[in-house]
Amino acid sequence: MTASRSDTPRVTLGTSDLAVSPLSLGGNVFGWTADEAQSFAVLDAYAAAEGNFIDTADAYSAWVPGNTGGESETVIGNWLRSRGNRDEIVVATKVGSHPDLAGLKAATIKRGAEESLRRLGIERIDLFYTHRDDLTAPVEEIVTALDELVREGKVREVAASNIGPDRLAESLRFSAREGLAAYVAVQPHYNLVSRSTYEGPLSDVVTEYGLSAVPYYALASGFLTGKYRPGGAGVPSARAQGAARYLDDPRGPRVLGVLDQVAAAHRVEPATVALAWLASRPTVAAPIASARTVEQLAPLVAAAALVLTDQELKLLDEASA
Repeated sequence: MTASRSDTPRVTLGTSDLAVSPLSLGGNVFGWTADEAQSFAVLDAYAAAEGNFIDTADAYSAWVPGNTGGESETVIGNWLRSRGNRDEIVVATKVGSHPDLAGLKAATIKRGAEESLRRLGIERIDLFYTHRDDLTAPVEEIVTALDELVREGKVREVAASNIGPDRLAESLRFSAREGLAAYVAVQPHYNLVSRSTYEGPLSDVVTEYGLSAVPYYALASGFLTGKYRPGGAGVPSARAQGAARYLDDPRGPRVLGVLDQVAAAHRVEPATVALAWLASRPTVAAPIASARTVEQLAPLVAAAALVLTDQELKLLDEASA
């Protein structure tokens, strides 16, 4: 992989040698709310801002009428080929939630990897996640299948999304005992208004084993951008319903108030502050956020340069507790 410019901020994922941007660009909107041209514009702007960490999944965006899954990977693959920048980009994708490849049996994992490689048009996936845990598959089967992909050179590092602390610890113990590829990162649902899923037992395991967290829903489906307010109509979007539900939580409006206060002090957008808070959390390496337009991307990449004061972090912690 091509070395980054020396002045480019990078964080290392867990025990791996993957050096990534402190903001991961979510690819869930590519092929869904952003067509290929729009997606290319966002990807170009992210790369121009020296971003190098793109997150997708084989299931994106199978939920859209007329789509079958794999649309996001296809768009990203087309962009990589057209720009000739494969060696500069860390590509993360996932297996286990595609409608035709659900679960984490060994055969499913291997077939999913092959199909993702084909759609992305690359020879090796940099970071390969299990999309959500499959309790019908023993951790031994899952880890062994992932290890084989690493040994075959089809996957560089492995990680787990939507996994509980007990299964994560069991997987890591098995990897260590057998000398197999081990998870270097987890991808939890984690943000200022959704903290309990990650903080506690799961983050304790991540800390104990030296993993990194790469949180999804980092902006709570857009709620933490400040577009959705009590008594307001919000912004028409495919994710509006998911964002608006936080208004029913007493913490929602409280968090927005503090975000406004801190954002005004730094002359940035609320989304920038929300991502900077998340990036400051122990074990968090790179929050994931998506953008449908170049204009939406700007406040996201700005988070890498924002340093919040201890008092500001305390105010945000208290508002979201």
